[in-house]
Amino acid sequence: MLRIAVPNKGSLSGPAAEMLHEAGYQQRRESKELRIVDPVNEVEFFYLRPRDIAIYVASGRLDVGITGRDLLIDSGADAEEILPLGFARSTFRFAAKPGTASGIEDLKGKTVATSYEGIVAGHLADSGVDASVVHLDGAVETAIELGVAEVIADVVETGTSLRNAGLEVFGEPIMKSEAVVIRRTGTDGEEPKVQQFLRRLQGVLVARTYVMMDYDCRVEQLEKAVALTPGLESPTVSPLHNEGWVAVRAMVPAKEAQRIMDDLYAIGARAILTTAIHACRL
Repeated sequence: MLRIAVPNKGSLSGPAAEMLHEAGYQQRRESKELRIVDPVNEVEFFYLRPRDIAIYVASGRLDVGITGRDLLIDSGADAEEILPLGFARSTFRFAAKPGTASGIEDLKGKTVATSYEGIVAGHLADSGVDASVVHLDGAVETAIELGVAEVIADVVETGTSLRNAGLEVFGEPIMKSEAVVIRRTGTDGEEPKVQQFLRRLQGVLVARTYVMMDYDCRVEQLEKAVALTPGLESPTVSPLHNEGWVAVRAMVPAKEAQRIMDDLYAIGARAILTTAIHACRL
C-alpha cells in the first residue's frame, strides 16, 4: 500500500482532508484516529503533527506526505516538494518596532526570535548577515516587549496582530509558503502509485480552477467565440439542428467565467451555461 502522511491538526488539516476526499480517498471520521486504511485505493493514511511529517517522509517509512513548504524547509529533512496544493498560503517576514531596521542588512548583530529557526538561520546565512536566532514556540510578538529579541520572524497574513503589538514588517519577504506534497529526496519519481496519487490531486486542483462552459453561436462568429474560449487543447464544436448555428463546449478559468459570458453575449452567443467540474484527468 501507498503510505501517506496527513496533517492531524492546524490550518493544514481540514483543507488537506477535504482535498483527499474530493480525490476519492477515504478519510478518518474522528480526530482521534491516527491511522486508517483505504483498501479500495490501496492507501494507508497516517495523521501526524504537521511539523513532523517531513521527518517521517525523509526516513523512508512513509512514501509521501502533505505539509507546509515552510515546515519542510524549517525541518532540514532530506525531503523535497513535488506538488504545490494551493491552500494554506502564507508569507514569512521580519517585523520589529518602527525604526529598528529597514532591510535584512540592518539585522547584523541583532537577535531574531522565531518559531522557524531553520528557515531564518538559513536565510540570514544566505544573505551574509551575522545575527543570532532564538527559537520560541507559539506567538513570538512578545519577545521584543520582554527584551528577548529586537526582531521577530513569523508568518504574516493581515498584519493585524503585529500592528496591535506595535510592530511593523520590513524588508523583502523571507519566503512564501503553501501546502505541498513531499517525498524523500532522490526516490523514484515514476513510481506508479505515487503518480496516480499526484494525478488525482492535480485533477482536484484543475476542477477547482476551471468550469465547463457551453453556448450556442452563429457560424460566422465562431472564430471570435473560440478566441474567447480556447479551452485546454481546443473547444468541442457541434452543428445544431438550426442551420448556421453551432454548439461550443470548453473549459474556462472559473474566476474569468462571468467576463467571458459577457463577451460571448456581446458577439451574439446565446444559451451560455457554466457547470462545475468535480473531477478530471488532463
